[in-house]
Amino acid sequence: MRKMRLGKTGIVVNKNGFGALPIQRRNMDEAVKILRKAYENGIDFFDTARVYSDSEEKIGNALSDVRDNIFIATKSMAQTADKMREDLETSLELLKTDHVDIYQFHNPAFCPKPGDESGLYDEALKAKEEGKIRHIGITNHRHAVAMEAIESGLYETMQFPFSYLADEKDLEIVKKCAEKDMGFLCMKGLAGGLIKRSDVAYAYQTQFEHTLPIWGIQWESELDEFLSYQDSEPVLDDEMLAYIETEKAELAGDFCRGCGYCEPCPMEIQIHDCNRMSLMIRRAPEDAWTTEHWQSEMMKIETCIECRQCVSRCPYGLDIPNTLKKNLEDYKTFL
Repeated sequence: MRKMRLGKTGIVVNKNGFGALPIQRRNMDEAVKILRKAYENGIDFFDTARVYSDSEEKIGNALSDVRDNIFIATKSMAQTADKMREDLETSLELLKTDHVDIYQFHNPAFCPKPGDESGLYDEALKAKEEGKIRHIGITNHRHAVAMEAIESGLYETMQFPFSYLADEKDLEIVKKCAEKDMGFLCMKGLAGGLIKRSDVAYAYQTQFEHTLPIWGIQWESELDEFLSYQDSEPVLDDEMLAYIETEKAELAGDFCRGCGYCEPCPMEIQIHDCNRMSLMIRRAPEDAWTTEHWQSEMMKIETCIECRQCVSRCPYGLDIPNTLKKNLEDYKTFL
């Protein structure tokens, strides 16, 4: 089992983090079973967020009796100090704990700092003094905000999308975190479901000693895959490197990462899936994406009023109305 140190936090954990966003889609009993199995097989870092519906509650129910043996990170999307404090207290109650190991500002459009108008960082410092937060971190999808947070020296961890599809700008953030001894939490290590070979994804991450992949787990079979790598670690060999280059060639460019920050859509278009349909339908069994349900979801694109609210929210600057239309045109060729 490979261990890693999460930068200046001093936290040492299994280099196999549990991303708890997907378990909000499982019922309580199923989620508790998966979480408990992860813990019993050596996973000791669990990442969640206040906006992941009942994810925190499920972690609390599954792992409160072993709280001293695990590390929990959660997040708040609050934009004011009062709301952040409310989120923190709610998280502590649901997680059944008196502290959070890493409390993260969840994808802010700016880098919170002491004394700014939001008051977010000052409130986090107060909570840290009270012992309710052990370490302050930040998550983001914007290179500029991420770099500012790294250079500020205010944060002990950075959570940022990172997979073998990373470009040079992404790698720069990873390297800067290493230079600053800043723990790096890898979100979207499977690129939001576009990456299908978890062994290659896992092997790629082993190159970076200071990074902690947070694998999004929904099904026990997915958990089993990552647990198997603890005993028989995949090796990044020539075959895998060639495969990665092929993947990069296919997926390069302005594709939707599926982060979901563009939503909600006033026309109820499920943007984060519909805007990746051209890729998904080619990388998974076609039948899974041509059901009546998905045909109905895709046809909603024709109702787009081009309000461009989604564009203003997209961390990657995609022209979403245009890319949605292209996905729909391509999708129709499969029907």
